[in-house]
Amino acid sequence: MTSTVPAPSALTAEDSALQAVLLDMDGTLVDTEGFWWDAEKEVFAALGHQLDESWRDVVVGGPMTRSAGFLIESTGADITLPEVTVLLNDRFEARIGRGVPLMPGAARLLAELRAYDVPTALVSASHRRIIDRILESFGPDTFDLTVAGDEIARTKPHPDPYLHAAARLGAEPARCAVVEDTATGVAAAEAAGCRVVAVPSVAPIAAADGRVVVGSLEEVDLAFLRSLITAMH
Repeated sequence: MTSTVPAPSALTAEDSALQAVLLDMDGTLVDTEGFWWDAEKEVFAALGHQLDESWRDVVVGGPMTRSAGFLIESTGADITLPEVTVLLNDRFEARIGRGVPLMPGAARLLAELRAYDVPTALVSASHRRIIDRILESFGPDTFDLTVAGDEIARTKPHPDPYLHAAARLGAEPARCAVVEDTATGVAAAEAAGCRVVAVPSVAPIAAADGRVVVGSLEEVDLAFLRSLITAMH
């Protein structure tokens, strides 16, 4: 992963209150939200059902159980939740096996966080098998911690994944910056008490107290993330 890392002078010299950066995966770091929707359409088409495009905003960014459960209920497909979960993961894994495009600015941001030894965690609602495949696109040492949706009893929009990540990194949630692309992920991070940067991928997200909305990761760097935390303390 090659990138240009800013010189130290580009960052504030004063010690930052930022203790960790927690990042979502699908739609935030990798351009895969469309892959999930394509997988869902293909799996349900094979079951004899066509998905309504308006459902895409409903299923984006959520845990597999919620998204798949919604689609089963909405289509009336004759399949169980565990069965369709396997089919969706299989279809998605086959798709990412052909390559995973990074979101603009993702490689540069991750390289900068690593260069300045900022503790980082990948916090995703995707299952471990999917995360481990996508991690091949980043390299083994990109994140200090990864949290998968099937490893936490309650995943997004509950705060548990972000509380777990902060605790494992020894950080206070209020001193963690979270980067998310969906309302579900933003809700989880805010419920955990983290400062949130929203980079909407599929559906719009409004700015709010304690939340900053940007157009892409190209607008986000370490100095920006530090400023979000120090502004609150």
